[in-house]
Amino acid sequence: MTEALSLKPDLGHYGVWTLGAVKPEQAAEIEKLGYGAVWIGGSPAADLASVEPILDNTENLQVATGIVNIWTADANQVAESFHRIEASHPGRFLLGVGVGHPEHTDEYRKPYDALVEYLDVLDAAKVPTSRLVLAALGDKVLKLSARRSAGAHPYLTTPEHTEHARDVLGETVFLAPEHKVVLTTDSAEARKIGRDTVDFYLNLSNYLNNFKRLGFTEKDIAKPGSDKLIDAVVAHGTAGDIAARLRQHIAAGADHVTIQVLGGWDKLIPTLTELAGPLGLNEDLGED
Repeated sequence: MTEALSLKPDLGHYGVWTLGAVKPEQAAEIEKLGYGAVWIGGSPAADLASVEPILDNTENLQVATGIVNIWTADANQVAESFHRIEASHPGRFLLGVGVGHPEHTDEYRKPYDALVEYLDVLDAAKVPTSRLVLAALGDKVLKLSARRSAGAHPYLTTPEHTEHARDVLGETVFLAPEHKVVLTTDSAEARKIGRDTVDFYLNLSNYLNNFKRLGFTEKDIAKPGSDKLIDAVVAHGTAGDIAARLRQHIAAGADHVTIQVLGGWDKLIPTLTELAGPLGLNEDLGED
């Protein structure tokens, strides 16, 4: 078994999570704005073919997967893809893997054991733990991520979960939660957009159980989700309001927060542009 290294990946404080890969020109804009990474969501295929076009069109931007699904992506092929990407763009790709959802695969059984076996294959193929993270919500997989990878990528969580995850992981392990945003001061509109996305996850036991652990009631997590729940996982308001919410993850112990912009692809770059200033990304770049 390969134990995780203490050296954390450096993706900057803020990155961007998208359902599917951004276009190369969008990635270039994201890099110019000062974001440190793009996370490719939506269970990318084992060939990881969408990664290189982003890296080819940027200079320092990191690319991560959020996440490769162990049930649909063969571990040996994923390892081959990792080494291909690492050879052409050394140090710029972070492999995120996870078990997905029991409700969406006929093969989903003993997920923890299956994840361990998948990690064993990646280890045997010499995928370095320093460039590997695990999707993790509950304590058991959080602890596994600390032992077998660089850290954890919790999805659809709150700063309260981030604080708990940091306590479980310890200080030397990378922690990169995802948080959804809608740039509008119209709360009703923001909640509608948020519910359109969160609705899918209110069918899934792993997320529902995590919400319960965070103190949400059965009424909160019953469809379509209470205002309290939606506001907790989907930040809205002015750019300053949203930035303040995202900073709560950093204050709670996150190394990196990956931002999912809701409302359509046409909102992606405008929203990220508005957030860059309040998030201090120009300062991170050393610019005036």
